[in-house]
Amino acid sequence: MIEHRQEADFNKKKTKKSRNARYVGLCAALALMVGLLSGCVPGDGSYTQADPAGFFWGIWHGWIAPVSLIIGAFNGDIRVYEVNNTGWWYDLGFYLAILGGFGGLSLSRKKRRDD
Repeated sequence: MIEHRQEADFNKKKTKKSRNARYVGLCAALALMVGLLSGCVPGDGSYTQADPAGFFWGIWHGWIAPVSLIIGAFNGDIRVYEVNNTGWWYDLGFYLAILGGFGGLSLSRKKRRDD
């Protein structure tokens, strides 16, 4: 019975360590993702009237809009929307990304059956 209790205590400590390791790994991955996403936010000065952001940049900026909003709270130069853009095509890409997110836009939906 003592051996069983010691084994249970060992397994409990092992589970707690794996939970902590998973939490640290998740935080590190989140920090890395935010760092990578912040490298190409709207308003960072990489676009000009001669070289505006296009359709695909509109999609990208729509996807990272929540990150841009948070960064913009601390840095007044960063915006959610790129001012130097191609116009309608950038707007379309931005709007589609905001609507759909990462795969949320579905042209056909399955209907639920009430059985």
